[in-house]
Amino acid sequence: MSSKRRRKPGAKGGGNQQKQPEVRDFWGEEFDAELIPLRPIVPSHDPSTMVRSLGAPPLGARDAAAEHYFAAVYDRATGLAMALAATADLLEFETEE
Repeated sequence: MSSKRRRKPGAKGGGNQQKQPEVRDFWGEEFDAELIPLRPIVPSHDPSTMVRSLGAPPLGARDAAAEHYFAAVYDRATGLAMALAATADLLEFETEE
């Protein structure tokens, strides 16, 4: 059996003449606040409400423990999101009148 040397897909003979990719800004186009107004973010009193509305997780005997840990993850994610919103001056608290 003879073995032939295989080329890599897309490789052309005669040098290394590859087309350079177009350079783009990582974040895309500039943001124009006048076109899309920013609305303040109000923290949720119960961040796991929406997920709980889907029903109990299908984990058999471990449902109660799983719901507890899921709620802890949702609370942590909400805390991090609120911290990020606060650094961007987008956080607003509801005031009782």
